[in-house]
Amino acid sequence: MPSVITFDLFSALTDSRAGGSRVFGAWAASRSWSATGEQVYDTWDRLNKAAQAATTAWVPYAALAEQALDRAYGELELDGDVATDVAVLLESQADWPLWPDVAAGLRRISAGRRVGILSNVDDALVVRTRAAALFAPELLLTSERLGVYKPDPRIYERARDACGGGLVHVATSARDVRGSLEAGIDVVRLRRSGHRLDPDGPTPTHEVSDLDELADVLGC
Repeated sequence: MPSVITFDLFSALTDSRAGGSRVFGAWAASRSWSATGEQVYDTWDRLNKAAQAATTAWVPYAALAEQALDRAYGELELDGDVATDVAVLLESQADWPLWPDVAAGLRRISAGRRVGILSNVDDALVVRTRAAALFAPELLLTSERLGVYKPDPRIYERARDACGGGLVHVATSARDVRGSLEAGIDVVRLRRSGHRLDPDGPTPTHEVSDLDELADVLGC
């Protein structure tokens, strides 16, 4: 049995696209942008993930998020004060919604298993999220704590070591699935709207549609 079941924060547990798009959508309306909130979020998210993937040593999450937002505004030809906007965006992550099955599903799983978060964020950010209250503080495993960003194999290896050796990671995004599998970590893919597997990447043994099905797979 694994010692810990870890979950990705901003895809498996949190409906990040809904939360982020609300913020960008409000700016799009007030600033008469030509792009929708969803389009701006998708562009920023893509560039943010690319910045993380290109980072070989840890730098603050906020710095990468700001770099990505600056590039997103340039790519979409949008106006905005990047430094101010990224601060508001990151502060808003405290209110981004959890997927509807998370609270009840985690209660069932955590009754028989230790559960944690494995996420590309800073320590101060993770504790502000709605998901954080559902996990023990010592199992909030961040890129800051582990010193590297997904999909670098080292983040998964260090998470496994921090958990005492046995780890199953619940991933949703293509990069998280691929990164964890290539690091030799057991993975269960949790399907969420807006996320698809990498057609050229490895395929996990198990895929589930919600946390209740995940609990069945884990034998909880």
